[in-house]
Amino acid sequence: MVIANGANWSFAVRVALFYGALFVFYGMHTPFLPVWLNWRGLSAGEISAVIAAPLFLRVFVSPVVAMTADRSGAHRRYLVILSWLCLAFVFGLAVFPSFWLILVFATGLMLCNSTIMPLIETIAVNGVRHRGLDYGQMRLWGSLTFVAANFVGGFAIYAFGGGAGVWLVALGCVLTVAVGFILPPDERFEDEIKPALPLWRSSAIHELLGNREFLIFLVAAGLTMAAHATFFTFGILLWQKQGISAAWSGALWAIGIFAEVMLFAVSGRAVARIGAARLIALGAAASIVRWSLMAFEPPLAALIPLQLLHGATYGATHIGAIHFIHEAVARDKQGTAQSLYSTIAAGAAMGGATLIAGWIYSSAGSLSYFGMVAISALALAAAMWLVRQRRRVPIVVTDAA
Repeated sequence: MVIANGANWSFAVRVALFYGALFVFYGMHTPFLPVWLNWRGLSAGEISAVIAAPLFLRVFVSPVVAMTADRSGAHRRYLVILSWLCLAFVFGLAVFPSFWLILVFATGLMLCNSTIMPLIETIAVNGVRHRGLDYGQMRLWGSLTFVAANFVGGFAIYAFGGGAGVWLVALGCVLTVAVGFILPPDERFEDEIKPALPLWRSSAIHELLGNREFLIFLVAAGLTMAAHATFFTFGILLWQKQGISAAWSGALWAIGIFAEVMLFAVSGRAVARIGAARLIALGAAASIVRWSLMAFEPPLAALIPLQLLHGATYGATHIGAIHFIHEAVARDKQGTAQSLYSTIAAGAAMGGATLIAGWIYSSAGSLSYFGMVAISALALAAAMWLVRQRRRVPIVVTDAA
């Protein structure tokens, strides 16, 4: 069923606006929270612990929320609640200075925010299926606001110092709360309605994790995402040690996201021509090149083309992952599959990679990028298996009665 064009346009605009608000948060949090933690006086090990803790814990939180939302169809309602919780946690983070309280509030903030992502992805994919919309055209607005947040955040840190970092994150939370209220109302479609079983009787997670192809997908996409750990956690701190200003650091982040935006703009054609599994393999191969060269602390002139590879290492991997789930997973379980991808793969894997990055960074600095090269090599092997084995049939997941 494809809904009328006017309703399609309204749906796409509102989802795009939410992506935009959400990625202001990510554009502030990902590069600048480590700068704020460093300003607070945390060590490299403490910074990696703060960043990694929610990535592990989300494995136990996000899938439960996603499954509950799948069953009720109330994805928007959960987004609004989680957005308010994010706002509460970020203000707690700003007020309490001790490491343990920072750890608690930072963990709560990212648990809530990371659970928002699979829910909005499910809403967007419903727009693809039932309205004939282009996922990339909606998602690219998130990348554009990420670019803007990188620029604004970089200049704010340059002007006001690392202490501004937490307030930049708070701005993203405020925007997410505000735009959450204009999301399209929750909808249920006849082909997705299933008998409502108690959550604990669902076999969706077990059957997805018992499917070899889906597991290989989690390894391929998840490890490619996880290989960004050194860059996400210590990238700006390494650039600062090289003498690169906060303003230029924000600009370099923006260049990487610009490359991602360009891919999202043509994502429908890219998937049709290359295929979801091959896009993941492309991302893993580009990661090996990118992190190998980043380990040698290249000068600013070389960092610009290396940042353009972000379009492949992150953008191609993410587009491939979203479309793989769209093609391969039964419709009423795609929220659960999205959550498994973001928690077990991009969550737990990223958490482990972040701890590895912190351990190597403490003693070897930029050489921690070589740890990311090893992770990317494993991801490429899994992605090549996926390319060879990919079958054009759904991974059938049903609930046990």
